[in-house]
Amino acid sequence: MLSSNPVKNHKRIMGIIPALALSMSLAACGGGDQATNTATPGAEASPGAAKEATASAPGKLDLGSNVQLTGAGASFPAPLYLTWFQTLNQKYPNLQINYQSVGSGAGVEQFTKGTVDFGASDVAMKDDEIAKVPADKGVLLLPVTAGSIVLAYNLPDVPELQLPRAVYADILLGKIKTWNDAAIAKANPNAKLPNTPITVIYRSDGSGTTGVFTKHLSAVSPEWKTKVGEGKSVKWPVGIGAKGNEGVTAQIGQTAGSIGYIEYGYAKQNNLKFAALENKGGKFIKPDDQSGAKTLESVTLPENLRAFIADPEGADSYPIVSYSWLLVYKKYPDAAKAKAVEAMVEYALTEGQKVATELGYIPLPANVVQKVAAAADPISAEYKISVGGAGGASATKP
Repeated sequence: MLSSNPVKNHKRIMGIIPALALSMSLAACGGGDQATNTATPGAEASPGAAKEATASAPGKLDLGSNVQLTGAGASFPAPLYLTWFQTLNQKYPNLQINYQSVGSGAGVEQFTKGTVDFGASDVAMKDDEIAKVPADKGVLLLPVTAGSIVLAYNLPDVPELQLPRAVYADILLGKIKTWNDAAIAKANPNAKLPNTPITVIYRSDGSGTTGVFTKHLSAVSPEWKTKVGEGKSVKWPVGIGAKGNEGVTAQIGQTAGSIGYIEYGYAKQNNLKFAALENKGGKFIKPDDQSGAKTLESVTLPENLRAFIADPEGADSYPIVSYSWLLVYKKYPDAAKAKAVEAMVEYALTEGQKVATELGYIPLPANVVQKVAAAADPISAEYKISVGGAGGASATKP
């Protein structure tokens, strides 16, 4: 039996994430949609304010009967989604949410084909992908969390590592082959760098994490842009492939002398070391929620909620950060499912943000919470999304 502490439970469940199929429940309680938002219109939005938000009263969610939602996609946010859906299961028993961590590429494909109720991707869908979604359904791209992508490594005698952008690009290009290479040693004069080969671990599946990471590499390395390029799947010059953030994390942990890219939360929860990376301003930045929040501050999220962060500005910004999106339909023929999707999004924007930092994710800035709530609220005419203390005006039906 799991305890009521979602973060503690998350740590116990991390070992089963490779077979992740989340069956969690969110429930129906009687009542109408009388909940209102008491936030002051025009209040100043600041990053992190979403932590103060509270979900609206459960009484406004009346599904009428048991409802099941199915979703699939990114492994990047899967530990956070697992925790959210577990907590929802404990709170509400009548809405079952099944989520499979299959990678962003497969998630977008399943969502486009209509075989799931929602998808998830670490790269916002592009115009040509959106055009493939049936017009009678439409699509909304809703950023519900954000996280940093780290270069985790397995060197027992090197507790800290600094990597200039030219150096980590050359490692991934296969040009720097050993850990005691002069370019690495120059940036780490006091490190005990071994004379051992570098083993690169990369994603073998279609991956939003790969999309974000290779977009950054293409921005900082002209050679990478020309020879490899960017995308959810690329032809890696060197290394060993593994499936999902889960698989890459496991492979790094098992392979001495390895380095690979994973979401920060995976490194944090599995006690993997990760490098401080040189940002656009020439400063070495270690990933954490503060440096990730600085990156989000430097990015203006447009009205369509799509942002591609290749090489962020800001003296203290960590260089590789991405939002992660839920992909939902604008129209659901089943009214109960429409209400359930709104309730799921509302929880993600409110109570869900409170556990983000502990699990290695970045809480959404308050103004982003407001934008996402406003975008999602029209899904159901029978439900009003309330984001309480998140700041700014509430999202309500016109």
